[in-house]
Amino acid sequence: MMHDGLDLNAEPPIDWDEISEWEGPAYELDYDLVWTDEGSNGRMRRYYSDELKIAIYLELLAKTDPPVLHHGVSRQVAEKFGVPRLVVQRIWRSGQDYGGITGVKNKLVRNCGRKRIELDMEAIKAVPLSQRTTFQDLDNALGVKKTMLYNRYREGYFRRHTNDLKFSLTDENKKARVRYCLSMLQALYLDNDPSFKPLYNVIYIDEKWFYRTRRNQKYYLANDEERPHREVKSKNFIEKVMFLAVVTRPRFDENGNCIFDGKLDIFPFTYQEPAKRWSRNRDRGTLITKAMTSVKKEHSRDFLINKVLPAIKAKWPAEERHMPIFIQQDNARTHIAVDDPAFVAAAQADGWDIRLTCQQPNSPDLNVLDLGFFAAIQALFERGTPNNIDQIVAKVEKAFREYPVDRANRIFLTQQGCMMEIMKHNGGQHYDIPHMKKKYLEMQGALPISLKCPVDLYNEAVQFLH
Repeated sequence: MMHDGLDLNAEPPIDWDEISEWEGPAYELDYDLVWTDEGSNGRMRRYYSDELKIAIYLELLAKTDPPVLHHGVSRQVAEKFGVPRLVVQRIWRSGQDYGGITGVKNKLVRNCGRKRIELDMEAIKAVPLSQRTTFQDLDNALGVKKTMLYNRYREGYFRRHTNDLKFSLTDENKKARVRYCLSMLQALYLDNDPSFKPLYNVIYIDEKWFYRTRRNQKYYLANDEERPHREVKSKNFIEKVMFLAVVTRPRFDENGNCIFDGKLDIFPFTYQEPAKRWSRNRDRGTLITKAMTSVKKEHSRDFLINKVLPAIKAKWPAEERHMPIFIQQDNARTHIAVDDPAFVAAAQADGWDIRLTCQQPNSPDLNVLDLGFFAAIQALFERGTPNNIDQIVAKVEKAFREYPVDRANRIFLTQQGCMMEIMKHNGGQHYDIPHMKKKYLEMQGALPISLKCPVDLYNEAVQFLH
């Protein structure tokens, strides 16, 4: 409604002269404290340091003759320092009225502003873990406000932790894990300078399911963008394919150039059969790809003999063919025995010495595929959205080929670091994966081929087994 040219619904103009800037030190300024006419959300109070106010006052003195502030000077100084013009004028008046530079300094330097609420870390530790899963649960248990709790979290007073389930280990499992780690040390240097074997002759194989899509997928959308429509007939039966990955450690020359990427191959557990019915997408009898719903021991034997071994013999470096080659598999029931006659005959044919071994039970951290390779391939695979089995296979194979060789090489050093952690924890699995700044060392040309194991740690591990 308008009355005599005045809009009664409009907000009254702000009298900036009645709003004083913050006079306390910066570290006590609460930037969440704001001011409005009603005392609620509105414009934030500004803090100006003593150095800035003194610089503004000296600039004013250089451009005018006290006690008169010449026309246009305050505007020029305000534009130069990026502050409101009224702030410049207030600094000038303070300097003229209260003794120059001393008068423009902040007056309140102690015990001013909102008092900080401290958070007792011991109180957090006393709260049961089941009552610490959300901020709401934690603030109810501590009796504090959730906003204060979140602010302390952002400041690093406590951290968020995602806890994953580990396999339970028996005492014999733990000793077997330590025994395996000790067997990976070079025997010639155990007395004074133990270090791990480079493991150039060890091949790691393992299976992994790749799903066509995830049940929950995160996207970043514009505010006015419609959410994606993803649909399946059943969330319990999303199309998936099992793959068998075969990798070994990459090789580099003295200049750091890759001469063998170590990615022997990745094989899908699929088969083809003719279509039984006609559809608008294909004719009857067209070969279609289907995923194996179950993998049995005979399938594992067939893949090892007819796919894995030929891939090894075709890609293995010629200068290393005289060395014994070990294929490490896990202890799944569908895997064949290490002395399977059909496999041994095929592995020893043509002068090759290829042997099958099993990793320790419940020890995915001793396989480079489970340790990091599969997670990286999964991340690359999820950049696309396959629509059928053939596209799943194509995208997984593409992700396998595109995975950087230098990052694959770092996983082998991570595995050696995990072996030392296993020895430190007497075969246990509750440890943090060590970070060694491998990328930085690689950029400096100082990335080691093998990690050294401290002599004391080696002796403690040996003592643990006795």
